[in-house]
Amino acid sequence: MPIIKSAKKKLRQDKKRAQQNLLVKKRVRDTILSFKRKPTPSLLTKVFSILDISAKKKVFHSNKVARLKSRLSKLLKSKPRVTEKKPKSSPKPKSPRKTKTGV
Repeated sequence: MPIIKSAKKKLRQDKKRAQQNLLVKKRVRDTILSFKRKPTPSLLTKVFSILDISAKKKVFHSNKVARLKSRLSKLLKSKPRVTEKKPKSSPKPKSPRKTKTGV
């Protein structure tokens, strides 16, 4: 236990900061897990913004955030996207070509 007044205050600050950092880490973990379950571009942007916020608050190192963002974007690319397929229209009939005659 700290004895000096400033050390006591520092301990209080550290406890408060640790609690706030845990909330940020939990939020990052939850959004990444939800993205991994169902990767969508809109969810990817949400994860990116949360990761950037955590880097700005210095909860995670900026290189770690960059590594996570890279891996998550690769995950989105590797998953086949479910898109609506347009019905193919019938091909247009080709018009007969005009050929040059004797010039």
